[in-house]
Amino acid sequence: MTDVLHETTTDAFLGGRVTLRQPKTGYRAGLDAVLLAAAVPATAGQRVLDAGAGVGVVGLSIAARVPGCRVTLVERAAPLVAIARDNITHNSFSDRAAVIEADVTAPLSACPPLAALRESFDHVAANPPYYVEADGTRAADPLKDGSHAMARGGLEDWARFCASMAAPGGTCTIVHRADALPEILQVMGGRFGALIVCPIFPRRGANANRVLVQGRKGSRAPLVIAPGLVLHGGDGNTFTPEATAILRHGAALDLTAGA
Repeated sequence: MTDVLHETTTDAFLGGRVTLRQPKTGYRAGLDAVLLAAAVPATAGQRVLDAGAGVGVVGLSIAARVPGCRVTLVERAAPLVAIARDNITHNSFSDRAAVIEADVTAPLSACPPLAALRESFDHVAANPPYYVEADGTRAADPLKDGSHAMARGGLEDWARFCASMAAPGGTCTIVHRADALPEILQVMGGRFGALIVCPIFPRRGANANRVLVQGRKGSRAPLVIAPGLVLHGGDGNTFTPEATAILRHGAALDLTAGA
């Protein structure tokens, strides 16, 4: 595999509050990761797990938005783990962020350091691969392929992992394609209650192309459809004030508002 550590760019997130290295080619985190981070309802003193963290965009964006929270990144690809560790140091989060190299779809027993943290996180965030390996052409870049595609039924493994790591009463928040919503509700429904579905609309009048789904472990509250978030105004290029506040200024995205 090419040494991606020597082929990276440094990109600013949250209006420059976080600067992160990531591979120059292949999988690159962006808008979806920042929206996911904004939707995690963490507060100071709480523990957050970023599942399938890549270079740490979600977890470190949460750390920047919520001073005093502690973040653990879990990533299986060694090159991305190395970059994530560098990003933690570069952004001065070494005192409250760490990385564990592990595959979230593997049994917890395969990674004792991760198993020791079972049911200890107040919040779990996940950005699973959006595509199924057998449904399309595989990406030539191994890192991109692993980040974009997973085995059929893989969401079940991700949901199982998130439920295993969330503390009783803790939340799990997932971002995914809108057309994956039925499967997401199926795999989360037996493990989390008080599910909130927040559609993400690319512009006013368009169908949602992304969803944020959040649930609470142990809750029996019914599902709620949130009002959703519109990203762009009428011209299709300029971010709406609500999206700008999240993407540029690090505002939280409260999925319970209006619920």
